[in-house]
Amino acid sequence: MPDPPLNLLTDIAGLRVGQATDLPLGSGVTAVLFDAPAVAAVTIRGGAPGGRDTELLRTGATVQAVDALVLSGGSTFGLDAAGGVQAALREQGRGQRFAGITIPLAPQAILFDLRNGGNKDWGRFSPYRDLGYAAAVAAREGHFELGSVGAGTGATTATVKGGLGSASGVTAEGHRVAAIVAVNAVGSPLVGEGPWFWAAPFERGNEFGGLGFPPRFLPEHSRLRLKGGPGTATTIGMVVTDAALTKAQAERLAIMADDGLVRAILPSHAPSDGDTVFAASTGLRPLADPMAELAALGHLAGQVMARAIARGVFEAAALPCPGAQPSWRDRFG
Repeated sequence: MPDPPLNLLTDIAGLRVGQATDLPLGSGVTAVLFDAPAVAAVTIRGGAPGGRDTELLRTGATVQAVDALVLSGGSTFGLDAAGGVQAALREQGRGQRFAGITIPLAPQAILFDLRNGGNKDWGRFSPYRDLGYAAAVAAREGHFELGSVGAGTGATTATVKGGLGSASGVTAEGHRVAAIVAVNAVGSPLVGEGPWFWAAPFERGNEFGGLGFPPRFLPEHSRLRLKGGPGTATTIGMVVTDAALTKAQAERLAIMADDGLVRAILPSHAPSDGDTVFAASTGLRPLADPMAELAALGHLAGQVMARAIARGVFEAAALPCPGAQPSWRDRFG
């Protein structure tokens, strides 16, 4: 019998999740390592994205599979994290052969968390390469923490503290789909001033409070709420499935998963967001009916992404620094 689901990305067999958290810095890194190279793609809808090796995930690019995917705080300083993950993979003998050289591939997305009150006076070199290495070395199967950890450590939103979330589900055909996401949106995950989540229709059990929607919707509930300051945002994440997909199919999965981001955060994909969603396939279960089953996978991917976003906010805690943004639990108990 398979293990009971954890409602986490690690419900997908063939991958491990590792995190490195630096609370005084107010930032961190989350690394997803695949046991075997995974077919991967990306969709980038935010107006101010940042990433490393995301171009090789385009459907027209030659590379089909990657060894890891990396989520990091730190804005462009955080791009050093993928180098740390790559170093750990190289020590493990991981990578793909190019011109006779073994090269680990670890595409990355970053979010902006430089104005959250943490100590960013790190000297000449940023700490993100070391954080990336630590996250990769820590990668494990099974349970991992949510909230103000890893790439979600310093995340914020327009209304409450952001964080790292995850969720999983199974299609009618038995394919698993799971999401992991660092929620640092310029918009809000809450209906009005809360406590309700825009993702409420997709909630399983009470995974983010079980509060549903307000008794009735008022015009002020959908009023524009934006986090202050330019370049302070970005929600980054991924969905992974055990279904065997081509790179083009993985791109479609990423696009449909991104719809879950839109359902969970209002507004999304703003000019100062860098919203980026990866999709990956471990290829363990073939599709019997590719057209219908890919639609079912995408339908579920949007839901697990929305749920993961709400869970990340629900589980977050305020940073231990003066003036830190309150968490959902600080405000609503």
